[in-house]
Amino acid sequence: MTKFLVRRLLSALPTLLLVSVFVFSLVHMTPTDPVAQILGEGAPAEDKAAMTAQLGLDRSLFEQYVDWLGGALGGDLGASLYTSVPVTESIGTGIGITLSLAIAGMVIALAVGVPLGVLGALRPGTVADRLLTTVVALGLAVPSFWLAMLLVLVFAVNLGWLPVVGYTPLTEDPAAWFQGMILPALALGSHTAAVIARQTRSAMIDALESPYVQTLLARGIKRRRIVLRYATKNAMVPVLAVIAIQMSVLVAASFVIERIFAVPGLGTLLIDSVVRADYPVLQGSIVLVAVIVLLVNLGADILYGVINPKVRPQ
Repeated sequence: MTKFLVRRLLSALPTLLLVSVFVFSLVHMTPTDPVAQILGEGAPAEDKAAMTAQLGLDRSLFEQYVDWLGGALGGDLGASLYTSVPVTESIGTGIGITLSLAIAGMVIALAVGVPLGVLGALRPGTVADRLLTTVVALGLAVPSFWLAMLLVLVFAVNLGWLPVVGYTPLTEDPAAWFQGMILPALALGSHTAAVIARQTRSAMIDALESPYVQTLLARGIKRRRIVLRYATKNAMVPVLAVIAIQMSVLVAASFVIERIFAVPGLGTLLIDSVVRADYPVLQGSIVLVAVIVLLVNLGADILYGVINPKVRPQ
């Protein structure tokens, strides 16, 4: 397993390098001029030229990329063009909020999706299964941002049970933090819950129809024990692939949800940097998202081996 992890980490380096090149090129193709954003459109040409040279934007893209990559390898992602705050500091403030929101959404998705999928597989064709299919279809069809606004309207505005927008740090008030995370996590996790429920149902049906299940039933082993100890465990192998993909999707989708609920996470930072063409912050944020996706996929590969010994690397 150690050799497997080393190989996977080494294979991720070329991917990150390609991502950094693509992101750096794409960011500098944005039509927004950061110098004009800082000084204003009507600033004298001499001042704009001086600011461009001060920010190092007068050099070629290759020179800028080499300097940025050298700093990134040393843990220095530069500083914001507007606030001069180090990018690592800005990202460090927002990434914890974004990850906590994405994890909360995944917890809700797993708590809802897996049991519903297993229930549908145990009673295929019944009223419960048809109801599950309807709920899954609705979950897949309803956009997260629309559901977020609906939840705000019902539970925050009309009922007044939960705060409308805003974020309270966990260290300041755990209760207020929890209340503020409920609606964003529900809006974020609903679509993923539907995806996981559908995949779990399909995988469980395949597992229950496998020859080993029929053999265990013939030997007199109770169906409940077979479902809990054998079928569910084997069905989780393909479901893990979906969970890994959906975790990456949740991180990206949280950017929109953060904007709706005024949560100061990485999404808010990323959107603001796009509007202002804050190149260092934008580059560092996107590369960090790529790192998170790679780590999530690596974690899924490790769990494959834990759940199913057949897929463990030799």
